Amino acid sequence: MITQLSFPILLISVLMPLLLSISFPFLGRRLKPKKLAIVSFILLLVPLVTITSIFMTPTLRGGAVDPPFFSHPFAGSFSMLLDPLSAPFAFGIGLVTALVALYSASYMKHRIEEMEHEGLTPPSIGTYFMLYTMFSAAMMGLVLSTNLIEFYIFLELALLPSFFLIIWYGYGNRIRTAIMYLLWTHIGGLLFLLGVLAFGSSTGTFDILNMQTLTFNVGLGANLPIVVMLMITIGLLIKMAVFGVHIWLPYAHAEAPTPVSALLSPALIGISGYALIRISYILFTTQFQEISTILLGLALLTMIYGGLMALAQDDFKRLLAYSSISQMGYILLGISTLTINGVTGGMLHFMTHAIGKSVLFMVAGSLIVQFRGLRSIGKMGGLASKVPITATLTLIGFLFLVGIPPTLGLWSKLYIIVGTLDKAMAMGTIALVLISICLVVGAGMTAAYSFFTLKRIFLGRTPRALAGESVRGWSNLTAVIALVAIVGVALFLYPAVFIDPLKDFLGPLLPSTP
Repeated sequence: MITQLSFPILLISVLMPLLLSISFPFLGRRLKPKKLAIVSFILLLVPLVTITSIFMTPTLRGGAVDPPFFSHPFAGSFSMLLDPLSAPFAFGIGLVTALVALYSASYMKHRIEEMEHEGLTPPSIGTYFMLYTMFSAAMMGLVLSTNLIEFYIFLELALLPSFFLIIWYGYGNRIRTAIMYLLWTHIGGLLFLLGVLAFGSSTGTFDILNMQTLTFNVGLGANLPIVVMLMITIGLLIKMAVFGVHIWLPYAHAEAPTPVSALLSPALIGISGYALIRISYILFTTQFQEISTILLGLALLTMIYGGLMALAQDDFKRLLAYSSISQMGYILLGISTLTINGVTGGMLHFMTHAIGKSVLFMVAGSLIVQFRGLRSIGKMGGLASKVPITATLTLIGFLFLVGIPPTLGLWSKLYIIVGTLDKAMAMGTIALVLISICLVVGAGMTAAYSFFTLKRIFLGRTPRALAGESVRGWSNLTAVIALVAIVGVALFLYPAVFIDPLKDFLGPLLPSTP
């Protein structure tokens, strides 16, 4: 049961970092990078503390919604909702964005000095923190939105800062990469918007949640042509970077500054998985069921393709980018089963991926800083003797992706697999056999690129070029990475805080049989 709050606390928690971030370019003239990072961390801690406090209140666990802060006869009512479906996404985004802000201080100081050494003049670190904080707050606004137009506004608010972060602070041919990122994500956004406009003009509302009855508009688009649902869904799949519309992701996520990669790859693309349920399924229940089998096949293809491509990479960040494609396949797989276990696993896997992949991208950044821009796996080897703490954190990060204790990945993948097998059994023996084979291959690919990469980077003989490097222990960078990993391990011990409410929420919503 959703409870309407008397005060718009969710809205304020999002607007506070979003609006106050404008001051960062001015603060950057007076404060050192570490102090700027602390201010950004505190601002981004506000939504994290807010959503955690609300969700941990037993009477509000079924859902809490702000009073509407904007209403219009055509656009509908804008509000913000935290419920069992949005909670894993809001928590994952809040955790990662706040802690990566702390990580950004040392890394971006190094990156700006590196760019200046190359003869470039990047914007100040204050401008970086302004864009970073805006980007982070916009993602939180996305998952809390209760209206399709409101959702689209936050989608654009997330896109623009991330575009400028890539074009101003990225690596390689960053202008080409940023334009490719902007183009592809705008294609997805345009398709989504066209579908939304068609839905709203036909049904008379853009609301996902009816603010008068505090119930979802389940199946409101049932009588609309399926093309409306397809435009919305394909737009989301482009932003999710599934197979066939994934081309932009390896470039954008590999060439973005590493703190931004740690948000783009784990958090931003995964939000589309949430929107597939919150928007495509809830508003177009019947039509979504009709295409669920196609989505299941696409998910399996995405899992395997992403894993194969990850195995073929030499650049560590590019490997992690292709790994993200594969992990989006797991999220889409859970969603496409339309079973309680499968969808629960898919939603939970967002947190698994957000935590595990942010750990790994931050590890990549740590290696870049410590070994003067080193990204080529072929030039690494034996680094466990040089950076033992970083090696341990890398292992933990990959354990999240593989789904091995003591990480949250065990539970998310277990639920996805159970839900997928339930769906496969309902489809018949041949489907069960084929889907089981694909699951084994996909899981094998994840384990292969994870442990093979660990071996190539940290074991074996240290290359001569790195032999003289001194042993390094804890640093500001590794301390932040460890904090993210610790939270992920804690969630392994107590996953029911998200799983039980999710199951209760999905039970009445999903079909009784796969």
